[in-house]
Order: sequence, then C-alpha cells, then structure tokens
Amino acid sequence: MAKSDSDVAVNEAARGFDWALVRSFLAVLDAGSLSGAAQQLGAQQPTLSRQLAALEAQLGAPLFERTGRGVAPTALALAIAQDARVMQQGAEQLQHRLSSQRARTSGIVRITTSQVAANYLLPPVLAALQAAEPGIEVELVASNQLSNLLRREADIAVRMVRPVQASLVARKLADIALTACAHEQYLARAGTPTRPDELLRHRLIGYDRDDTLVRGFAAMGMPIGRRQFVLRTDDQVAYGRLVAAGAGIGFVAAYNLPWLAGVVPVLPALKIPPLPCWLAVHREIRGNPLVRRAFDFLAEAIPRELAAAAGGHRRNR
Repeated sequence: MAKSDSDVAVNEAARGFDWALVRSFLAVLDAGSLSGAAQQLGAQQPTLSRQLAALEAQLGAPLFERTGRGVAPTALALAIAQDARVMQQGAEQLQHRLSSQRARTSGIVRITTSQVAANYLLPPVLAALQAAEPGIEVELVASNQLSNLLRREADIAVRMVRPVQASLVARKLADIALTACAHEQYLARAGTPTRPDELLRHRLIGYDRDDTLVRGFAAMGMPIGRRQFVLRTDDQVAYGRLVAAGAGIGFVAAYNLPWLAGVVPVLPALKIPPLPCWLAVHREIRGNPLVRRAFDFLAEAIPRELAAAAGGHRRNR
C-alpha cells in the first residue's frame, strides 16, 4: 500500500520532532483559531504562532489553512491529531504522578508525650495516622521533658502544659477532664463517697514527689498533706494500675477510664480543674511537609479521640 504525503512527512520528521509543541498544536486545533488557543493557554498569540510554525517546519508540511474566521486543519493535522492527544494524555498523567510523588509524605516522625498519654491516648490516634499515611514511620517517645523538642530529640510533642519557649510553636487542642475514680471491688468493700469531704475516709492514691494533687485539693478548699495519700507513685502507668487493682481512690484523666477495666468514676460533681492538651513543634521544622502533615493529623484526631473517650464510645478492656 502506498503511503500518503502526510505519512511520509511524519516519518521523515520523527527524529527531530519537538514533543513540547504538541500542546500548542492541540489548542489551536480545538479552538479553531490562534487567538482562541492563546486565550486558552494563557499565552501570547505571536508566541503560539511561532511554535506552530516550528512544528510545521519539523513536519515539513502545513498543519492549518487560514480562513475568514480562523484556521482549518489540513489532512496532516487530522492524521496526527489522535496520536497527539494520546501524547498529551500521557504527559498529563506523568505530571500528575510527579506532583503526587513530590507531595507524598514519607519518612520518620518522632512524637513525644507523657507516659500515660503514650499508653492510653495516642495508640488509637497513631494507628489511624498509619492507616491514612502509610509512608510515615512513627517513633513514639514516652517522656515528660519538654526539652526533647529543644534538643531536637523529637519532632512533635503532645503535652499537658503549655510550652513557653519562644522557639516552639504550640496549639491548644482541648481541655482534658480529670475524675476521681476507683475499682468497683474497692467501692464494694469501702463504700462509695457521696461528698468530697468523705474522700478523706478512704484510701487515696497519690503522687510521690509530684505535688499536683496536693495543690489541686488546696485549690478546691480541701488542704491535705502528702501522707494522706497512702499509696504514692510518680509513675503514671503504675498509678493507673494501682487504681485498677482496687488499691483505693485515685484521680486520672477521664480518657483513661475506658482502658481500666472495672474502674468507675465517683463524685461526678467534684470540680477538678482540667488539664490543657497542647501540641508543640519546633519553629525551625514546622514547615517540613512530613512534620506538618503529622502535626495537622494529630491536631484533628486527638480532640476526636478525647471526645470519644469522654462519651464512652469504647468499652472497658
């Protein structure tokens, strides 16, 4: 079968064909005029005309004929139009993949928080982060030291105290409710207090060197000494286990309760000042796309997790 003039022209020009001119060619073909194509591409009409002339020179034949209302495609233009559209589609897919690759979050993010938050608050949040961003590797550091961020030992911190260092950027996420609570077996033995002053008749679980609970009682108008807490530990995980073991009445973050089987709140009317929950990141790495994605995810997911725990959406385990 004899080849047409358009086939010969395409084959002869294939080696030096400038693929970047395909977009301009298709724009003119679809618009039916140079001015319409220039407007569509946001380009200058003389520039578009030069690009079209360059493509015609490479092909060795005209692609359009001028008419009173614009331009009309030649047989060569119609012959290569479909292949040109396939090329354009491939270029657009490649551009999309390159953009997605640049935007994709992958790498390591170190997150630090307190022992109790690391054990009870963050696990479901980090599981959700892994499901949403499988490219992010998370290293969880259970520590109460804000200096982790300052020494750049962690990227993001979840804290129950507002960071004051100027080099940190912090966002308050929520107020964490605290509650007096005890195991049902302890209450069956010792009775359930109905008034705040009745707490002093019970075995109270407190902190050792940390005076948070002592100060909290004083703020509620109930000054008590350290030794009125007959069991004392500053280890937050051990503290929760003592309450769950029925050792006495303790004071924990309300989000812990779903994870402490058999532990129930007491004195719901007792007004214990809440703990603020803050999310902090070092100012120098805040703009890192990987850290930013993890930061934004935690900022949305942690308040939801706290609300779910407060609403009793999980059963005791």
